[in-house]
Amino acid sequence: MTYDLFSKRQKRERGEVPEVLSFDILPTALRVQIKMIIDDAFGVRKSGSGESNRPQLAYSMIHKILCREYGVFEIGVNGSGYAQSELEQVKSHLLYSPNVDQVLDIIELSFRYISRVINKDLNEYEITVNISMTPEEAMNELNLRFREHGVGYQFESDKIIRVDSTYMHSEVTKPTLSLLWDERFTGANEEYLKAHEHYRHGRNKECLTDCLKAFESAIKTICNENGWTYNPTDTASKLISICFTNNLIPSFTQNQFSSLQNLLTTGIPTIRNKVGGHGQGQVPQKVDDELTRYGLNLTGANIIFLIEQSGLK
Repeated sequence: MTYDLFSKRQKRERGEVPEVLSFDILPTALRVQIKMIIDDAFGVRKSGSGESNRPQLAYSMIHKILCREYGVFEIGVNGSGYAQSELEQVKSHLLYSPNVDQVLDIIELSFRYISRVINKDLNEYEITVNISMTPEEAMNELNLRFREHGVGYQFESDKIIRVDSTYMHSEVTKPTLSLLWDERFTGANEEYLKAHEHYRHGRNKECLTDCLKAFESAIKTICNENGWTYNPTDTASKLISICFTNNLIPSFTQNQFSSLQNLLTTGIPTIRNKVGGHGQGQVPQKVDDELTRYGLNLTGANIIFLIEQSGLK
């Protein structure tokens, strides 16, 4: 639950809102708000339920995953040393760790539990646990808090993804993930999410590689669903030609989309081939963030267009 406080309104009127998204700082106020959201969504075990403490078990699970992946026995260092319990260790790390990526790990795992476990069997969960907010409310507030603080991350499709433009996120990234969430596009969805994961960690060449994979996988799914013949080894250019040959774009609009084939053919494949997919020679090639972001957005826009034209939505 959020409130449009007087102080918030005054900040907006004074223009004191973030104009540039940040990625390497998670403000203390944001961390506290996220902890409160998680606590409200995990809930508190009902007294006399006779069942295991499910909220505490959730924190224990998160703790074990993090320790195994980090190769440590404990996490959550604060000013007085390690916290006493697994629950407190996770909360301490969320609130105090200077490692932003690790804090985002906690947030992602927590909200993945909210999305996959609590939301899946909400009625059964509420039999033994009192919750203060629904999973949907929790996920919505998390994304709202990110935006309020000008932090460039959002929780979408069970993952934390990097957001560089709120407009592009709302108009391209989110609709793309929504379309790819269809089980028929599982491969393309995984590859597009991997591309975002690479981008978040600055692995720009790998990001462009997975952009191309997602683009090609989406077209192959469209071909499969329509019974169009193609070879598994067909490149993006060949797959695009198959789509046009089979009138994926209506014939009466073919002329006005005559430039689209050039865009699709020379867009993502060329970006990836020129800077991400071949030998770089003696001088290592640097793929900058701007070019990578363009590749991500272009991939999403093209996938949305092709899926919508195919009717597979």
